[in-house]
Amino acid sequence: MVTVRPFRSGDETSLVDAWNRSMPADPTTSGWFRDRVLLDPNFDPEGLRVAVAGGAVAGCAYAVRRLIPLAPGTGLEPDAGWIPFFFVVPEHRGGGLGRRLVGEAVAFLEGLGRTTVDFASYTPNYVLPGVDPELYPDGYRLLGELGFRTRQSPVAMDRSLVGYRTPPEVHELLRAREREGYVFRGPTAGELPELIRFAAGAFNPDWGEAIRRHREPERVLIAKKDHIVGFALYAAYPGTPDRFGPFGVDPGLRGTGLGKILLHLTMTRMRAEGLRTSWFLWTGETSPAGRLYAAAGYEVTRRFHVMRRSTACH
Repeated sequence: MVTVRPFRSGDETSLVDAWNRSMPADPTTSGWFRDRVLLDPNFDPEGLRVAVAGGAVAGCAYAVRRLIPLAPGTGLEPDAGWIPFFFVVPEHRGGGLGRRLVGEAVAFLEGLGRTTVDFASYTPNYVLPGVDPELYPDGYRLLGELGFRTRQSPVAMDRSLVGYRTPPEVHELLRAREREGYVFRGPTAGELPELIRFAAGAFNPDWGEAIRRHREPERVLIAKKDHIVGFALYAAYPGTPDRFGPFGVDPGLRGTGLGKILLHLTMTRMRAEGLRTSWFLWTGETSPAGRLYAAAGYEVTRRFHVMRRSTACH
Protein backbone atom coordinates (compact mmCIF):
# COMPACT_ATOMS: atom_id res chain seq x y z
CA MET A 1 0.00 0.00 0.00
CA VAL A 2 1.28 3.47 -0.93
CA THR A 3 0.55 6.47 1.29
CA VAL A 4 1.04 10.08 0.14
CA ARG A 5 1.61 12.67 2.85
CA PRO A 6 3.64 15.81 3.60
CA PHE A 7 7.37 15.54 4.27
CA ARG A 8 8.36 14.47 7.78
CA SER A 9 11.66 14.65 9.58
CA GLY A 10 13.38 11.34 8.95
CA ASP A 11 12.28 11.06 5.32
CA GLU A 12 15.42 12.71 3.99
CA THR A 13 17.75 9.70 3.74
CA SER A 14 15.20 7.47 2.03
CA LEU A 15 14.12 10.36 -0.20
CA VAL A 16 17.65 10.98 -1.47
CA ASP A 17 18.12 7.25 -2.10
CA ALA A 18 14.84 7.13 -4.03
CA TRP A 19 15.82 10.26 -6.01
CA ASN A 20 19.09 8.67 -7.12
CA ARG A 21 17.39 5.46 -8.21
CA SER A 22 14.69 7.40 -10.05
CA MET A 23 16.89 10.02 -11.75
CA PRO A 24 20.30 8.38 -12.22
CA ALA A 25 21.32 11.03 -14.78
CA ASP A 26 20.82 13.76 -12.15
CA PRO A 27 21.85 12.32 -8.77
CA THR A 28 21.78 14.44 -5.66
CA THR A 29 23.35 14.34 -2.20
CA SER A 30 22.02 14.71 1.31
CA GLY A 31 23.91 18.00 1.58
CA TRP A 32 22.35 19.43 -1.56
CA PHE A 33 18.88 18.36 -0.46
CA ARG A 34 19.40 19.87 2.98
CA ASP A 35 20.81 23.18 1.74
CA ARG A 36 18.67 23.76 -1.35
CA VAL A 37 15.32 22.32 -0.22
CA LEU A 38 15.00 21.92 3.54
CA LEU A 39 16.88 25.14 4.36
CA ASP A 40 15.29 27.17 1.60
CA PRO A 41 13.36 29.90 3.45
CA ASN A 42 10.40 29.20 1.16
CA PHE A 43 10.25 25.51 2.12
CA ASP A 44 6.90 24.30 3.41
CA PRO A 45 6.70 20.58 4.35
CA GLU A 46 3.07 20.52 3.19
CA GLY A 47 4.29 21.25 -0.33
CA LEU A 48 6.74 18.34 -0.42
CA ARG A 49 4.37 15.47 -1.17
CA VAL A 50 6.03 12.17 -0.26
CA ALA A 51 4.83 8.72 -1.30
CA VAL A 52 5.76 6.00 1.17
CA ALA A 53 5.50 2.22 0.66
CA GLY A 54 6.78 -0.33 3.15
CA GLY A 55 8.46 2.37 5.19
CA ALA A 56 10.54 3.66 2.25
CA VAL A 57 10.04 6.64 -0.02
CA ALA A 58 8.54 5.57 -3.36
CA GLY A 59 8.36 9.01 -4.93
CA CYS A 60 7.72 12.67 -4.29
CA ALA A 61 6.70 15.96 -5.88
CA TYR A 62 7.87 19.30 -4.50
CA ALA A 63 5.69 22.42 -4.65
CA VAL A 64 7.01 25.78 -3.48
CA ARG A 65 5.89 29.40 -3.45
CA ARG A 66 7.64 32.52 -2.22
CA LEU A 67 7.38 33.32 1.45
CA ILE A 68 10.19 35.87 1.16
CA PRO A 69 11.18 37.90 -1.94
CA LEU A 70 13.87 36.53 -4.23
CA ALA A 71 15.71 39.85 -4.04
CA PRO A 72 15.04 43.30 -2.62
CA GLY A 73 12.18 44.97 -4.44
CA THR A 74 10.94 41.87 -6.29
CA GLY A 75 7.92 41.04 -4.15
CA LEU A 76 6.39 37.65 -3.37
CA GLU A 77 4.98 36.87 -6.85
CA PRO A 78 1.60 35.99 -5.31
CA ASP A 79 0.22 34.38 -8.48
CA ALA A 80 3.22 32.10 -9.05
CA GLY A 81 4.15 28.65 -7.82
CA TRP A 82 6.74 26.12 -8.89
CA ILE A 83 7.34 22.38 -9.00
CA PRO A 84 11.15 22.08 -9.11
CA PHE A 85 11.19 18.26 -9.21
CA PHE A 86 9.16 15.08 -8.96
CA PHE A 87 9.98 11.40 -9.33
CA VAL A 88 8.74 7.85 -8.78
CA VAL A 89 11.04 4.88 -8.17
CA PRO A 90 11.05 2.36 -11.05
CA GLU A 91 9.13 -0.41 -9.25
CA HIS A 92 6.17 1.88 -8.53
CA ARG A 93 5.75 3.34 -12.01
CA GLY A 94 2.82 2.68 -14.28
CA GLY A 95 0.11 2.75 -11.62
CA GLY A 96 -0.71 6.47 -11.54
CA LEU A 97 1.49 7.42 -8.58
CA GLY A 98 3.31 10.15 -10.51
CA ARG A 99 0.00 11.66 -11.60
CA ARG A 100 -1.21 11.60 -8.00
CA LEU A 101 1.94 13.24 -6.64
CA VAL A 102 2.08 16.01 -9.23
CA GLY A 103 -1.67 16.50 -8.89
CA GLU A 104 -1.34 16.99 -5.14
CA ALA A 105 1.56 19.42 -5.66
CA VAL A 106 -0.53 21.44 -8.10
CA ALA A 107 -3.53 21.35 -5.75
CA PHE A 108 -1.36 22.61 -2.88
CA LEU A 109 -0.30 25.65 -4.91
CA GLU A 110 -3.69 26.36 -6.43
CA GLY A 111 -5.24 26.07 -2.98
CA LEU A 112 -2.98 28.96 -1.97
CA GLY A 113 -4.26 31.10 -4.84
CA ARG A 114 -1.46 30.43 -7.31
CA THR A 115 -2.77 30.83 -10.85
CA THR A 116 0.40 29.70 -12.65
CA VAL A 117 2.55 26.69 -11.81
CA ASP A 118 5.92 26.35 -13.54
CA PHE A 119 8.08 23.31 -14.01
CA ALA A 120 10.88 23.76 -13.12
CA SER A 121 12.30 27.28 -13.25
CA TYR A 122 12.22 28.10 -9.53
CA THR A 123 15.09 30.37 -8.57
CA PRO A 124 17.47 30.22 -6.91
CA ASN A 125 17.15 26.50 -6.14
CA TYR A 126 16.06 24.76 -9.30
CA VAL A 127 17.40 21.30 -10.13
CA LEU A 128 17.20 21.56 -13.92
CA PRO A 129 15.85 24.36 -16.13
CA GLY A 130 12.93 22.16 -17.16
CA VAL A 131 12.02 18.62 -18.06
CA ASP A 132 14.46 16.68 -20.25
CA PRO A 133 12.18 14.93 -22.77
CA GLU A 134 14.92 12.56 -23.91
CA LEU A 135 15.95 11.24 -20.49
CA TYR A 136 12.55 11.54 -18.82
CA PRO A 137 9.91 10.99 -21.52
CA ASP A 138 7.32 9.69 -19.05
CA GLY A 139 7.63 12.80 -16.90
CA TYR A 140 7.36 15.04 -19.95
CA ARG A 141 4.27 13.21 -21.13
CA LEU A 142 2.68 13.36 -17.66
CA LEU A 143 3.15 17.12 -17.42
CA GLY A 144 1.50 17.55 -20.79
CA GLU A 145 -1.45 15.40 -19.74
CA LEU A 146 -1.85 17.55 -16.61
CA GLY A 147 -2.10 20.74 -18.63
CA PHE A 148 1.47 22.01 -18.61
CA ARG A 149 2.53 23.69 -21.85
CA THR A 150 6.05 24.49 -23.05
CA ARG A 151 7.05 28.14 -22.62
CA GLN A 152 10.67 27.93 -23.77
CA SER A 153 13.25 25.27 -24.57
CA PRO A 154 16.73 26.16 -23.28
CA VAL A 155 19.81 24.03 -23.80
CA ALA A 156 22.77 23.08 -21.64
CA MET A 157 26.21 23.39 -23.17
CA ASP A 158 29.70 22.14 -22.28
CA ARG A 159 33.21 22.83 -23.51
CA SER A 160 36.45 21.04 -22.69
CA LEU A 161 39.19 23.35 -21.43
CA VAL A 162 41.91 20.76 -22.00
CA GLY A 163 44.47 22.47 -24.19
CA TYR A 164 42.46 25.70 -24.30
CA ARG A 165 44.33 28.84 -25.36
CA THR A 166 42.94 32.33 -25.65
CA PRO A 167 42.53 32.87 -29.42
CA PRO A 168 44.76 35.56 -31.00
CA GLU A 169 41.71 37.42 -32.30
CA VAL A 170 40.46 37.83 -28.73
CA HIS A 171 43.75 39.45 -27.74
CA GLU A 172 43.41 41.82 -30.71
CA LEU A 173 39.81 42.60 -29.84
CA LEU A 174 40.78 43.18 -26.22
CA ARG A 175 43.47 45.71 -27.22
CA ALA A 176 41.02 47.52 -29.51
CA ARG A 177 38.42 47.89 -26.73
CA GLU A 178 41.08 48.95 -24.22
CA ARG A 179 42.15 51.74 -26.59
CA GLU A 180 38.55 52.93 -26.48
CA GLY A 181 38.72 53.17 -22.69
CA TYR A 182 37.25 49.84 -21.60
CA VAL A 183 38.84 47.87 -18.80
CA PHE A 184 38.40 44.16 -18.05
CA ARG A 185 39.22 42.99 -14.54
CA GLY A 186 37.81 41.76 -11.28
CA PRO A 187 35.51 44.14 -9.42
CA THR A 188 36.68 46.08 -6.40
CA ALA A 189 34.65 45.83 -3.20
CA GLY A 190 33.23 49.29 -3.89
CA GLU A 191 32.04 48.22 -7.35
CA LEU A 192 30.07 45.22 -6.15
CA PRO A 193 26.85 47.16 -5.34
CA GLU A 194 26.87 48.67 -8.85
CA LEU A 195 27.52 45.24 -10.38
CA ILE A 196 24.67 43.66 -8.41
CA ARG A 197 22.27 46.44 -9.46
CA PHE A 198 23.32 46.09 -13.10
CA ALA A 199 22.96 42.30 -13.14
CA ALA A 200 19.60 42.36 -11.36
CA GLY A 201 18.16 45.29 -13.29
CA ALA A 202 19.36 44.54 -16.81
CA PHE A 203 18.96 40.77 -16.62
CA ASN A 204 17.54 38.81 -13.68
CA PRO A 205 17.23 39.42 -9.92
CA ASP A 206 18.64 35.94 -9.36
CA TRP A 207 21.84 36.96 -11.15
CA GLY A 208 22.30 39.87 -8.79
CA GLU A 209 21.83 37.55 -5.82
CA ALA A 210 24.33 35.05 -7.29
CA ILE A 211 26.93 37.83 -7.37
CA ARG A 212 26.01 38.99 -3.86
CA ARG A 213 26.57 35.47 -2.50
CA HIS A 214 29.71 34.75 -4.51
CA ARG A 215 32.41 36.16 -2.19
CA GLU A 216 35.23 35.26 -4.63
CA PRO A 217 36.02 38.36 -6.73
CA GLU A 218 38.91 36.57 -8.43
CA ARG A 219 36.28 34.43 -10.13
CA VAL A 220 34.33 37.45 -11.37
CA LEU A 221 35.19 39.69 -14.34
CA ILE A 222 33.65 43.01 -15.31
CA ALA A 223 33.79 45.17 -18.40
CA LYS A 224 33.73 48.86 -17.51
CA LYS A 225 34.15 52.22 -19.16
CA ASP A 226 32.41 55.05 -17.34
CA HIS A 227 30.30 52.41 -15.61
CA ILE A 228 29.93 48.62 -15.60
CA VAL A 229 28.58 47.35 -18.92
CA GLY A 230 29.20 43.61 -18.67
CA PHE A 231 30.23 40.79 -16.39
CA ALA A 232 31.05 37.09 -16.32
CA LEU A 233 31.70 34.74 -13.43
CA TYR A 234 32.10 31.09 -12.60
CA ALA A 235 31.80 28.89 -9.50
CA ALA A 236 28.77 30.96 -8.47
CA TYR A 237 26.84 27.93 -7.20
CA PRO A 238 28.06 25.64 -4.39
CA GLY A 239 30.04 22.59 -5.39
CA THR A 240 30.39 23.50 -9.08
CA PRO A 241 33.65 25.39 -9.66
CA ASP A 242 33.51 24.64 -13.40
CA ARG A 243 30.01 26.02 -13.89
CA PHE A 244 30.15 29.16 -16.03
CA GLY A 245 27.79 32.09 -15.50
CA PRO A 246 25.86 34.22 -14.98
CA PHE A 247 27.15 36.27 -17.89
CA GLY A 248 25.75 39.41 -19.52
CA VAL A 249 26.56 42.52 -21.53
CA ASP A 250 24.53 45.72 -21.75
CA PRO A 251 22.05 45.01 -24.60
CA GLY A 252 22.92 48.36 -26.18
CA LEU A 253 26.55 47.29 -26.57
CA ARG A 254 26.04 43.88 -28.09
CA GLY A 255 28.01 43.38 -31.27
CA THR A 256 31.04 45.23 -29.88
CA GLY A 257 32.84 42.04 -28.86
CA LEU A 258 32.61 42.74 -25.12
CA GLY A 259 30.84 39.44 -24.51
CA LYS A 260 33.42 37.51 -26.52
CA ILE A 261 36.23 39.09 -24.52
CA LEU A 262 34.57 38.38 -21.17
CA LEU A 263 33.80 34.79 -22.14
CA HIS A 264 37.34 33.99 -23.24
CA LEU A 265 39.04 35.84 -20.39
CA THR A 266 36.89 33.86 -17.97
CA MET A 267 37.73 30.59 -19.69
CA THR A 268 41.40 31.54 -19.47
CA ARG A 269 41.07 32.08 -15.71
CA MET A 270 39.24 28.77 -15.35
CA ARG A 271 41.99 26.96 -17.24
CA ALA A 272 44.68 28.69 -15.17
CA GLU A 273 42.91 27.41 -12.08
CA GLY A 274 43.24 23.86 -13.39
CA LEU A 275 39.60 23.35 -14.33
CA ARG A 276 39.16 20.94 -17.22
CA THR A 277 35.70 21.89 -18.43
CA SER A 278 33.26 24.80 -18.58
CA TRP A 279 29.53 24.18 -18.59
CA PHE A 280 26.17 25.75 -17.87
CA LEU A 281 22.54 24.67 -17.87
CA TRP A 282 20.54 27.39 -19.56
CA THR A 283 20.75 29.42 -22.76
CA GLY A 284 18.70 29.85 -25.91
CA GLU A 285 20.33 27.79 -28.63
CA THR A 286 19.70 30.39 -31.34
CA SER A 287 20.03 33.46 -29.08
CA PRO A 288 23.02 35.83 -29.43
CA ALA A 289 24.54 34.19 -26.34
CA GLY A 290 23.93 30.71 -27.75
CA ARG A 291 25.67 31.62 -30.99
CA LEU A 292 28.57 33.15 -29.07
CA TYR A 293 29.01 29.99 -27.04
CA ALA A 294 28.90 27.80 -30.13
CA ALA A 295 31.54 29.94 -31.83
CA ALA A 296 33.72 29.51 -28.72
CA GLY A 297 33.53 25.73 -28.98
CA TYR A 298 30.64 24.92 -26.64
CA GLU A 299 28.38 22.04 -27.65
CA VAL A 300 24.77 21.30 -26.70
CA THR A 301 24.66 18.46 -24.20
CA ARG A 302 20.99 18.51 -23.10
CA ARG A 303 17.70 20.10 -24.05
CA PHE A 304 14.90 21.08 -21.67
CA HIS A 305 11.32 22.27 -21.78
CA VAL A 306 10.28 24.94 -19.28
CA MET A 307 6.55 24.25 -18.81
CA ARG A 308 3.65 26.14 -17.25
CA ARG A 309 0.14 25.26 -16.16
CA SER A 310 -2.28 28.17 -15.93
CA THR A 311 -5.51 27.89 -13.96
CA ALA A 312 -7.08 30.27 -16.46
CA CYS A 313 -7.00 27.33 -18.87
CA HIS A 314 -8.43 24.81 -16.41
